[in-house]
Amino acid sequence: MRRRDMMGAAAGLATGMGLATPAAQAQRRGATPAARPAPAPTSPANTPLGPLDTAARHALIIDYDTGAVLLEKAAEERMPPSSMSKLMTMYVVFELLKNGRLRLDQQLPVSEKAWRMGGSKMFVEVGNTISVENLARGVIIQSGNDACIVLAEGISGSETQFAELMNETARRIGLRDSTFRNATGWPDPDHRMTSRDLAHLARRIIHDFPEYYGYYNERSFRWNDISQENRNPALSRVAGADGLKTGHTEEAGYGLTASAIRGGRRLILVVNGLPTMRARAEESERLFEWAFREFENVVVFRAADTVEEVPVYLGDRATVPLVAGRDLVLTLPRQWRRNLEVRVRYDAPVPAPVSKGQGIGTLLIAGQGVPEMTVPLIAGADVDRLGLLPRIPAVIGRWFAG
Repeated sequence: MRRRDMMGAAAGLATGMGLATPAAQAQRRGATPAARPAPAPTSPANTPLGPLDTAARHALIIDYDTGAVLLEKAAEERMPPSSMSKLMTMYVVFELLKNGRLRLDQQLPVSEKAWRMGGSKMFVEVGNTISVENLARGVIIQSGNDACIVLAEGISGSETQFAELMNETARRIGLRDSTFRNATGWPDPDHRMTSRDLAHLARRIIHDFPEYYGYYNERSFRWNDISQENRNPALSRVAGADGLKTGHTEEAGYGLTASAIRGGRRLILVVNGLPTMRARAEESERLFEWAFREFENVVVFRAADTVEEVPVYLGDRATVPLVAGRDLVLTLPRQWRRNLEVRVRYDAPVPAPVSKGQGIGTLLIAGQGVPEMTVPLIAGADVDRLGLLPRIPAVIGRWFAG
């Protein structure tokens, strides 16, 4: 087994590598409100840098590209997501649009149920029809519960059936701990998500539907002569913020799933259980600023970069390039950069023939404070086996060399 140190900690990496460097949902009038939970005492979230205090009952920050967790607090605990579950409603809508089973200009009828729906509203009128695009804006910008009902009934015939579609879609895209009972996030003891599922869902929306994601960055929408501002406080307070969705019920408190991008780095934040709108705005801003300030993305290798030239035995070329096959990017606290150690291991020589993409080595990443990880390395080219006559001297030479 051959081992080679690819770089030291600080200097080698620094020189050799680059950097990729107004209220939300209310209770329906006449419905019995859920009991307001007592304010949770401030308790810390876990981060690679140690505990960090946050007033949120649930919190998670991840890097969009690497999936690295920068901060988490009760991220696996099932919680009432309130209007943040409208992200799942819109994922279903976007997928149907992308598959051609729904059109932006398609008109959907407004039922009496939709018109009577309480909480945050788009202010639809019973008997009218509304385009899918306007309904999408009503959900995303105005957090309209009525718009959600119009979409759900237009797509599945009933909100109950639409909720089943939400559940099926959620399981398919990897939401492991989410259960949906309605299209709006209206309080229901079985309507639950985790912060981790919300972050994963936000990541999927951004990745899967770039053609529709821009709706989340629109600042206002006017319908039925009523103009409403986007409820997401990050859009006006956090540099680079461009989505996604707020939430609030008495049980859940105030929540936000948001994303921001700076210098090519995108972060996704989820907070829930905050006591006021102001606390939601201030805490999300503070946590975003902390995450962008304290972490960076380090490009260890680009996809086509040659990590090492590996000797080939009985090949029509002497060596084969060893590559990562994808950009290898790590999200690290900034002060950990100097501790980063990268090594490569492989058996040499590699017997011919060698196929491009064949696994022939491993990259090991470690260092003081840096979590250990391994990354498979692959052949960057094909190497054919020598013909019979050219193989003879190579075999004899290897035999004499022992």
